[in-house]
Amino acid sequence: MTRPFLSRSPLRAASLRCVALAVAAGFFLAPLPARSAETLQDVMKRRELSQEDILAAAKTYVPTGKRDEFIAFSSGGQSGQVIVYGIPSMRILKYIAVFTPEPWQAYGFDDESKAVLAQGRINGKDITWGDTHHPALSETNGDYDGQFLFINDKSNPRLAVIDLKDFETKQIVVNPIFQSEHGGAFVSENTEYVIESAQYPAPLGGGFVPLEEFNDKYRGGVTYWKFNREKGKLEQENSFAIELPPYSQDLSDFGKLASSGWSFTNSFCTERYVGGIERGRPPFEAGCSAKDTDYLHVINWKKAEALVKAGKAKKINNFPVLPMDVAAAEGVVFLVPEPKSPHGVDVTPDGKFITVSGKLDTHVSVYSFEKLQQAIAAKKFVEKDPYGIPIIDMKDVLHTQVSLGLGPLHTQYDSRQGIAYTSLYVDSMVAKWDYANGKLLDRIPIHYNIGHIMAMHGDTVKPRGKYVVALNKLAIDRFNPVGPLHPQNHQLIDISNDKMQLIYDMPLPLGEPHYVVAIEASLLKPTVRYPVGTNSRTDEISPYKTKAGEEKIVKSGNKVEVFGTLIRSHITPEIIEVDEGNDVTIHLTNLERAEDQTHGFTISKYNVNGSWEPGKTASVSFKADKAGVFPYYCAEFCSALHLEMEGYLLVKPKGYKPTAAAAAKEAGTQYTKADYEKQVGVIKDTQKTIEDVVAYLKANGYEKFPTVKAQVEDALEQCGRADGPKAKSEEFAAKQDWTNAMLWANQVWQFQVKCADVGLRAKDELNGKLGKQPHDQ
Repeated sequence: MTRPFLSRSPLRAASLRCVALAVAAGFFLAPLPARSAETLQDVMKRRELSQEDILAAAKTYVPTGKRDEFIAFSSGGQSGQVIVYGIPSMRILKYIAVFTPEPWQAYGFDDESKAVLAQGRINGKDITWGDTHHPALSETNGDYDGQFLFINDKSNPRLAVIDLKDFETKQIVVNPIFQSEHGGAFVSENTEYVIESAQYPAPLGGGFVPLEEFNDKYRGGVTYWKFNREKGKLEQENSFAIELPPYSQDLSDFGKLASSGWSFTNSFCTERYVGGIERGRPPFEAGCSAKDTDYLHVINWKKAEALVKAGKAKKINNFPVLPMDVAAAEGVVFLVPEPKSPHGVDVTPDGKFITVSGKLDTHVSVYSFEKLQQAIAAKKFVEKDPYGIPIIDMKDVLHTQVSLGLGPLHTQYDSRQGIAYTSLYVDSMVAKWDYANGKLLDRIPIHYNIGHIMAMHGDTVKPRGKYVVALNKLAIDRFNPVGPLHPQNHQLIDISNDKMQLIYDMPLPLGEPHYVVAIEASLLKPTVRYPVGTNSRTDEISPYKTKAGEEKIVKSGNKVEVFGTLIRSHITPEIIEVDEGNDVTIHLTNLERAEDQTHGFTISKYNVNGSWEPGKTASVSFKADKAGVFPYYCAEFCSALHLEMEGYLLVKPKGYKPTAAAAAKEAGTQYTKADYEKQVGVIKDTQKTIEDVVAYLKANGYEKFPTVKAQVEDALEQCGRADGPKAKSEEFAAKQDWTNAMLWANQVWQFQVKCADVGLRAKDELNGKLGKQPHDQ
């Protein structure tokens, strides 16, 4: 947070004098024993570290003030959130609230974010949790562009859109035909569509159908959500789905380059088995892994899109669905056998091959897209499945199969051509292999039971190499015990050399982080402040935007609306009076322009909480159903006088009438002329400090650096706010009203403090830009 100006004010000099007097008075009589600095060898010996440990630490260490090369976005599992961390440091930077309330950012507490969460209601019910699984970054020409992030909710078939301008969730859509899903989110090369595939078959659109009719009336499917990049919205009216057999669809991937216009979705339980232990039947797991193969769905989504536009779709819950028989007849969907119980399908960077692993097989199968197209063109099918979908013989389209180890799952790609990395769940290992020549190159053990794997840009047309992250399901003995519930463990692997090296263990104690994507940090261009008055959830200027001096309280019948502002170090209005039973809405605008000057707002005992980043306008609404006195304050430490950023909500009981004595009495300390003159002296001293800083900034060309310039503008704006209080102070001094003169003079000084605080931060940043030490004069 902000460094208080007091550290640079005349008070700092006074505190240093106090230390000097203490030394002179004998408070520090015993000298500290001299200690020589530790060498690297000393540290290694004391901590029992090997050369390999030191090398790993050097590879992941990011010095203070430096930044990570990549930013990772991890699903937060049952937290319903997204976790953001840096690579290689593995430092957690943020939690992005998506499907569940999150108090620090007030997601689900202010009216604007409540409206976003309300988009995710299902069957008229608030869904208070989510199971985030597969994040996906928006792409341009097959590579990440840093604009948007998508994430699915596995439990409740939903997708969310996160705008990476501010790392906030802007939209949630509910799939109107699926009852569950696992295979989302996956984006096309230019983010035209986002795939969300069903998982467990069910009647499309909902409704009851007995399990005895499973084969005939239960269905799977793949939804293609249309994304409007300009609006940053998924458009249900321009989206569509393809009806599929009652197989359990798993994950998906879009083709790219050579395979552009196609998508691939694998499956499990193509046996269409229904368990029922309580009915005396073998469990699902027995029947869903009986066959040697399942099916890879090969889908011409471009043709499907054209058929939907041509009116070939049926409507289920007013959502366009391309019928299975139409998809089969029109050459939209084809099936290819794949090793049983696969988990994941991954297209190579050039789009020429598709890799699939079977959890119950040791092999990774590499399919040739060229051979697939040849078989489809020649109509070389071995048979059709029970629903009329053509099946292509696996041997006709297989490029190679490589035995990697037990339980292969997911594959990502290296910047070096032909090199891939695959997670081995049963073996608890990562395999490095050559998919072009069908050769295992290296394996490294991890801890323990790896699920997904992620390489830098590893699912794009331009992988960056350097690192792989193993997303391990179990931690077991890797960290200090914290009870029976252990954290997940993300392990960072250096892949820059021929042999892989494990270099970092990272506990993630929030949900089950299922999958991660990572992007070059330089591609992200997040804003540091909003235009004043912005509703951050719609990116529009709020009708409740309030400027300084325009604050007001409007009462109409039983409704009270407050239009207020937040700025260091006061909330305006500072006193809000309402009657018991009133419906109250408080609209607040953060007037700050400096980076990282967030304010909170909370009212004691009313469950009111909000977070206002610089420039943001947001509202909180509640019923004042309890009479009393309720303090409110800024919940985000924002300045030296943070604790003084306070106010009172006075909820008057029904029928309350103030007494004459209460109305006439004035609270607080009374001040003298001497107090006022002393404060005027402090103002003069502080002004000298401000002028020195301004002169330094100008002499060193601060205008050349946009972030420094923005802070200087904010500092000068704070100084400008002192003019009004200064005039009032002098007015009261002329009347010899020393209490009000002193208080308004103190307010002048408060604005000076804020001005100097930001100015000194600007000076430190400027020094950094100029290659100087932060506190150089």
